[in-house]
Amino acid sequence: MTVVAYREARDTTPALPASRGALSDAVISSLRNCHEPRVCSRTVAQAEPYGDDLQLALYLLYELHYQGFEGVGDDREWDADLLRLRGALECRFLRTLRADVPQEVGADGALAELLVEPVGDDGTGVSHFLQSDGQLWQLREYAALRSLYHLKEADPHAWVIPRLHGRAKAAMVAVEYDEFGAGRAEEMHARLFANLMDDLDLDHTYGRYLDAAPAQVLCTVNVMSLFGLHRALRGALIGHFAAVEVTSSPGSRRLAKAMRRTGAGPAAARFYEEHVEADAVHEQVVRHEVIGPLLAAEPGLDVDVAFGIHATGLLEDRLGEFLLAAWRTDRSALRIPLATTAQDPGRP
Repeated sequence: MTVVAYREARDTTPALPASRGALSDAVISSLRNCHEPRVCSRTVAQAEPYGDDLQLALYLLYELHYQGFEGVGDDREWDADLLRLRGALECRFLRTLRADVPQEVGADGALAELLVEPVGDDGTGVSHFLQSDGQLWQLREYAALRSLYHLKEADPHAWVIPRLHGRAKAAMVAVEYDEFGAGRAEEMHARLFANLMDDLDLDHTYGRYLDAAPAQVLCTVNVMSLFGLHRALRGALIGHFAAVEVTSSPGSRRLAKAMRRTGAGPAAARFYEEHVEADAVHEQVVRHEVIGPLLAAEPGLDVDVAFGIHATGLLEDRLGEFLLAAWRTDRSALRIPLATTAQDPGRP
């Protein structure tokens, strides 16, 4: 039997995507042609903060700190003109997030809200829908969209490590160690997600589905980079991480059931089964060994941790509403629908 070597998802850099408006067009042109981005302040001020154009522009600028793009020099990561534009876009995004999330509770209250699960597992979120009614084509769409993060899983949160100290730092490193496979490349969560994509007959090349991803997905990915790349937002990044870990285990259990019910394949189910157990442990570590010591040392970050939790919930809720509105009417949620497969003949 011929054994095919695993192709790393990030062994190449992705091509630049198609633009979605004046902002993303200016960034793409700048990256492709090595000139400063030609954007006036009015264009930034009038852009929809959660919209396709601004979010794609931000995503492109953030990706310079991760994998970069084909034909774009590594030195553009620290290009002063690009950073200046990124700062203006971030300001618009962040100001809107702060205006849209509740401010009346601190970190303890925000965490308590996350721990309330619907009784009887009869919730109305995406994982509930996929568990009970989801079809294989919808699971494939979900995986394609989530690949923008999961193929670099835990990377954005690693930015916070040098900004912590003492118990909080040690605990955060312990959790990240698990995320990165505990020293085994084949067990890295990003690798497990690539295996999931293989089971679903998707291309696990890094960035492959960027053109297909709507703004609601880009928001959920960009907010991690926004929090991670700014030391001043370290509390918000910890809040984001806590929100992900606290909600991951029950959601992953539902998604594992959805994968098994639709016959998606063992690797597809295994990714989520891994998160059921691991994230149940991570939740306790993050709450008691990261957030507790962090706020004991820096109590002023309490409001930022709560902000990170609420901002995460807001953006995930917006994404969930968008996906369910499409799927419940048998429409694709992707900007560019996936190709039909022999195993998945029922998709629109």
